[in-house]
Amino acid sequence: MKRFCDVDKSMIREDDVVRFDFDFLVLRRERGSERTCRVCVSVRANGLVTRGLCHNVEGCDWGRLSLDEHSARMAGTGVSVEIIDEEVFKYYSEGEWKKSSFGKSVAIINPTTRKTQYKFQACTQEEVNKVMVNARRAQKAWAKTPLWKRAELLHKAAAILKEHKGPIAECLIEEIAKPAKDAIFEVVRSGDLVSYCAEEGVRILGESKFLTADSFPGHERNKYCLVSKIPLGVVLAIPPFSYPVNLAVSKIAPSLIAGNSLVLKPPTQGAVACLHMVHCFHLAGFPKGLISSITGKGSEIGDFLTMHPGVNCISFTGGDTGIAISKKAGMIPLQMEFGVKDACVVLEDADLDQVAPNIVRGGFSYSGQRCTAAKVVLVMDCIADTLVEKMKASIAKLTVGPPEDDYDITPVVTESSANYIEELVVDARKKGATFCQEYRREGNLIWPLLLNNVRQDMRIAWEEPFGPVVPVIRINSVEEDQNQMHGCVFTKDIDKAILISDATETGTVQINSAPARGLDHFPFQGLRDSGIGSQGIASSINMMTKLHFLLHPRDQVPDTFMN
Repeated sequence: MKRFCDVDKSMIREDDVVRFDFDFLVLRRERGSERTCRVCVSVRANGLVTRGLCHNVEGCDWGRLSLDEHSARMAGTGVSVEIIDEEVFKYYSEGEWKKSSFGKSVAIINPTTRKTQYKFQACTQEEVNKVMVNARRAQKAWAKTPLWKRAELLHKAAAILKEHKGPIAECLIEEIAKPAKDAIFEVVRSGDLVSYCAEEGVRILGESKFLTADSFPGHERNKYCLVSKIPLGVVLAIPPFSYPVNLAVSKIAPSLIAGNSLVLKPPTQGAVACLHMVHCFHLAGFPKGLISSITGKGSEIGDFLTMHPGVNCISFTGGDTGIAISKKAGMIPLQMEFGVKDACVVLEDADLDQVAPNIVRGGFSYSGQRCTAAKVVLVMDCIADTLVEKMKASIAKLTVGPPEDDYDITPVVTESSANYIEELVVDARKKGATFCQEYRREGNLIWPLLLNNVRQDMRIAWEEPFGPVVPVIRINSVEEDQNQMHGCVFTKDIDKAILISDATETGTVQINSAPARGLDHFPFQGLRDSGIGSQGIASSINMMTKLHFLLHPRDQVPDTFMN
């Protein structure tokens, strides 16, 4: 067994930071206990440990680890060198990691340090064309692969993904400032999603429907129709920065089990985490060309990808860009989720001790950078003051700092995002909103802010900040014209909650709980400007297939078939 101190540091350049996975035997001296933790450690050439992150999904109460405190032995391997060339991560095509002929790269800025963390290949349109040709060829063979074999490979990919949760989680920390525990959970949750999708796909796609002619008036039992589900072809998947791994596999796994090939366009922030995830599918042994990951700037290859004639379906999660994609895509199935101003409606009979922590969790989790975050509170005026005071108390408990230390509020993803949030805050101040906390910002890090007495003429009332700012609007009655993807109602009257749910144009309504997507196998969708089509494992599998009909006259059916 090779020890950590035996790692050949001569292979590491002076300024490089290299990640290794270890099994740590962690000794807690004051308790005389011990446990083994799977830990990702970043080291420099001089052996300095820059970070120790426990991979245990349930968390580790020993916190950050260092060689001064714990003994360790090396039991794993580092991040694969296949996917990187010098400092630039490669794109994935034909079962290989490749450099682009373009010779240019795109930088990923660390939200915390605001310095370049990673670089990835900027692909050309010609390389997109080659990916599409290979995807089409691979899909034809994959569609003939038995369902059980497709499921088997997905289960294998899920296991590898969870095994590599540490390096992928660290990318999430460095690329999108996701808190450490949340980063680990996203990867583990993604592996579970892939496995569940494999099982669900076998159930859904393993059944066909058999129709007889005599079920329609005026016809005899002389004709039969067999209805089955077949793949669409090539699926283009475009996940957002906020959940680049989870919302990528939520598109990849249904596509593959359904018999499609998959082309992934990762977001800029979160691209390297996506590439590590794709490498897990590569290690699982999927056929060459079936899965591709094309990287580059959306401004250079975005339209070319989404309008490409080789694409048979687009699954997109993100912002207003999706509306433009929908208009340009042509006559192909679309699964689009854009996010809008999700509201929490609080009625006068609500339990405010339950409401306050729920809204704070829903509004400030991952610094409010979630499509289902609580983005506005609509509270009955008679209880508004009490609710605001309880929310202030909950917000005061939130911690603020860097993601590697697992703070509640971490930097927002880009400087432009922080600037936009600040614009909304400044507009609210000018128009008379009440600030429940002092507005504080350091770089991309914005402290949680509750805005009281917000009016409809303030931008924060109707624009989506995608950050740690929650406005409170006082109401005297419940408005019915709400266009949202996700919302919630707090009340003790279940009948009233259902009436409000029925009256609002909202994809999902939660009762007495903060807005959240829920479990990955639950259906999920927006309405009108917040999206097209349903997501969720079963919904996505069905959406990524089309119906095939086989008709046969009764007099040509052999007796043995009928018996």
